[in-house]
Formats: sequence, structure tokens, C-alpha cells
Amino acid sequence: MSASRDQRDELYRKHAAGAFRRALRLLGSDADAAEVVQDVFVSLFERPEQFRGGNMSAFLYSAVTHACLNLMRDQRNRYRLLVEHGETATQADPGKNPEWVLTARAVLEDMPEPLAQVAVYYYLDELSQHEIAEILGCSRRHVGDLLERLARWAERQERRSCNE
Repeated sequence: MSASRDQRDELYRKHAAGAFRRALRLLGSDADAAEVVQDVFVSLFERPEQFRGGNMSAFLYSAVTHACLNLMRDQRNRYRLLVEHGETATQADPGKNPEWVLTARAVLEDMPEPLAQVAVYYYLDELSQHEIAEILGCSRRHVGDLLERLARWAERQERRSCNE
């Protein structure tokens, strides 16, 4: 996918708005969403071999989702480190959107990556198993297996929280 500057500009114009909406839905912050979209496109332009053909929209949807989940984990870890070093929550995270602390995000942050991706696609985006399989580049059966693993993971988390 080695592309000229004009081709890269056209690709960005065609797909950036959708990528931004995706990131914004997951992150709840314009600034974070813009950063994720920029990072995904820079990565694609620097390493075009990561796109192996097929549907560019599906590739970007998956890449943006993955980048958002990583950013949420990074933010959680940064927040935890700041709090451990004596800063209050307000100092550690000034002006953060209240959504940031919602339980759903906390759960996604602790979830193993493949399960977090399938959870977002299935429960948040309400995609079918077939649609998820296309995005992830795997079989529908594998998606079903991931959903079963997700259910078992959630049950274990619930039991753990009841025992605390």
C-alpha cells in the first residue's frame, strides 16, 4: 500500500471522520479521539504493510478500537501511578470527562485485549458475530468462542467482587 502524498491525503479525507467518530464514541474526549486517529493514520502511512488488502474501513475500525483500548489502559495506569505517588484524583486527572470513570471503561481496561475488542464490537456496537469476524479477520466460530470466554471471564470477575 505504498502511496503517494495525494493518495494518502485522499485516504485520510475519506476515512478520518469515521475513524474520529469511532474513537470519540469509545473515549468520550475530542482531544483523545483526535490523537488516536492521528496516531493510527501516521502508523499506517509509516508502515503500510500492516494493511494487507481488503476493506480499508474495516481495517481502520479495528485499528482505532485497538488504539482506544490501549489509550484507556495507559490512562488508567498513569492515573494509578500519580495517585500512588501522593497526588489526589483531581490533581492526577484535571478536567477529565466524568465518563472516564464509568464502570464499563474500568472493566474494559482490565479485560484481556481480545475479549475487550469482542466486547466492544458485540455489546457496544451491536455487531453480529459475522461482522465481528470480518473486522478481526477470523472465523465466526472464533468470535463465538471469544464471546464464551468473555462470559466466563465476567462470571469470574463477578464472583471475585462478591467475595471481597
